Amino acid sequence: MRVAEITTPGGPEVLRWAERPMPRPGAGEVLLRVRAFGVNRPDLLQRQGSYPPPPGASDIPGLEVCGDVVEGDLAGTSLRVGQRVVALANGGGYADHCVVPAGQCIEAPKSLSDVEAAAVPETFFTVWHNLFQRGGLKSGEHVLVQGGASGIGSTAVQLAHALGARVWATAGTVAKCEACVQLGAERAINYREEDFVEVVREGTGKRGVDVILDMVAGDYVAREVRCLAEDGRLVIVAVQGGTGAGFDASLLMRRRLHITGSTLRPRDAAFKSALARSLEQQVWPLIETGRVRPRMHAVLPAQEIVRAHQMLEAGDHVGKIALSWN
Repeated sequence: MRVAEITTPGGPEVLRWAERPMPRPGAGEVLLRVRAFGVNRPDLLQRQGSYPPPPGASDIPGLEVCGDVVEGDLAGTSLRVGQRVVALANGGGYADHCVVPAGQCIEAPKSLSDVEAAAVPETFFTVWHNLFQRGGLKSGEHVLVQGGASGIGSTAVQLAHALGARVWATAGTVAKCEACVQLGAERAINYREEDFVEVVREGTGKRGVDVILDMVAGDYVAREVRCLAEDGRLVIVAVQGGTGAGFDASLLMRRRLHITGSTLRPRDAAFKSALARSLEQQVWPLIETGRVRPRMHAVLPAQEIVRAHQMLEAGDHVGKIALSWN
């Protein structure tokens, strides 16, 4: 099979197409013929050498695919040979075939193309678990999504809006702010020109927001604690601004705040499978009816994986970047 492998830690140019033996599924796994695959920030970190795959996972990058079931351990599942599915992979997605745990597959929404479907798993699994399961976001609550034009952010804005929350979002350009509003944000804040703390506090009558989804961390944490409502929840899913964070801990006590976070890749197959079933039941209907769908920034041929990494690294994208074998 054809794979894009990392020859050495470094920039996008270290990605190289190569031939490898066809993988074989083991117990609880299926082999997919990949139609399309998505590109995500964890892939960039793995390429740079700062985010190694967990033990037992493929060294080939790629965490989300759309493909057809070829063979595997289908017992106890609803999967069938030839079925078009999306899958959250533990690695190995940058290839024309990929082995994934069967429970991490969901039938691809009929309303989505292959590339749109491939752009779903990583962001939708991440947002559903962190914003709704860990963050407990409910209809009618206020939520602030940092980086609302990113892949994670555009998914969070849409899902929160579709499920009845009042959405605030930050972004770094006028165009990205406009995109956030189109996706469902009531107010988009250009963080280069405005202080999101002051905007949120003024817009909520000094009450603050109930939940914040944060991909920055670093010095954002102290500011975010200041604009949370009582019993508010801060959920951290990335640390692009650094791992250190200083904040007024007395606010946590006085306002009964919660700070949490998670990363999906190290979680076991049972957890990810349960998350897949929750998505299938509660989110897939929103996709099928068109209320939510991945915002696509670019669709490229699979052979242009280096360009895809360059685009994602530049940070000018709005939504997702996916690549197709067709």
